[in-house]
Amino acid sequence: MKYIIVLVSAVLFCSCYGAQNAAESPVNAYNLPNVAPNDSDTVATPNTAEPIDPIDLTIPEPPKPPEFESVEKVSEHKPEVFDHSKWNTLLKRHVSENGNVNYKGFKTDRSELATYINALAQNTPNEDWRRDDILAYWINAYNALTIDLIIKNFPIKSIKAIKDLWHQRLWQFGDKWINLNGIEHDILRVMDEPRIHFAIVCASVSCPKLQNEAFTATDLEVQLSKATATFLNDRSRNEISKDLIILSKIFKWFSKDFERNGTVIDFLNTYSDIAISQSAKIEYKDYNWELNN
Repeated sequence: MKYIIVLVSAVLFCSCYGAQNAAESPVNAYNLPNVAPNDSDTVATPNTAEPIDPIDLTIPEPPKPPEFESVEKVSEHKPEVFDHSKWNTLLKRHVSENGNVNYKGFKTDRSELATYINALAQNTPNEDWRRDDILAYWINAYNALTIDLIIKNFPIKSIKAIKDLWHQRLWQFGDKWINLNGIEHDILRVMDEPRIHFAIVCASVSCPKLQNEAFTATDLEVQLSKATATFLNDRSRNEISKDLIILSKIFKWFSKDFERNGTVIDFLNTYSDIAISQSAKIEYKDYNWELNN
């Protein structure tokens, strides 16, 4: 009996001691391994969250841009429907920057001029052509045929020496025989572009200068504006001031063409270096028909 009492006491003592240690040791309470205390005898707070992977501090390389296939730049302009390069070459060769024409040189290159005119005759504009292609075609045709008319009659001092010069039907274009009068009045003037009067040339001193480059659909707007401004501000052809303008007779002969969007002075002020009053007095210069050579 005595031994039984001692044995029970021992069992009770061990149970109480184990419970006390469990309460004082929270790490073991979460079944984590025993960790030796640090110098400050601090015990780590238990953590029930899932373990976190270490942070990767490596800076990634920037992504490579996608590879694109090279794309050919598309022209802002459609291709010319007619090649005026042969005419351009002749103009560069025989016309100065000031518009003086070497008719002897053109006569020497008569076969090249004939080749260009023949190309024009065999490729007349149709309904598929753009307006600027048609304008460039007929402006160049008018100037080339005028040169051709001069060298057919050369040497002369004035285009006015040629009988019935505006109405001679010397060139067959398609199924029609054409003349200079028909190109100017029946084709170009009805296209509502008054600046054509400074692009087509009648081979005379008082005319606008013959440009030493061919007109093209691509550059037509710039070429027409430049030709107009150059002619208007040339004091040998027009004298401009605020209250008095002494103009080429071109502005008298074709006044209706310049009044389609306002007055003649409205048109002039678009291209004049000097602002002209609407009440300015208008006079006209004598026209010099001597050959522009």
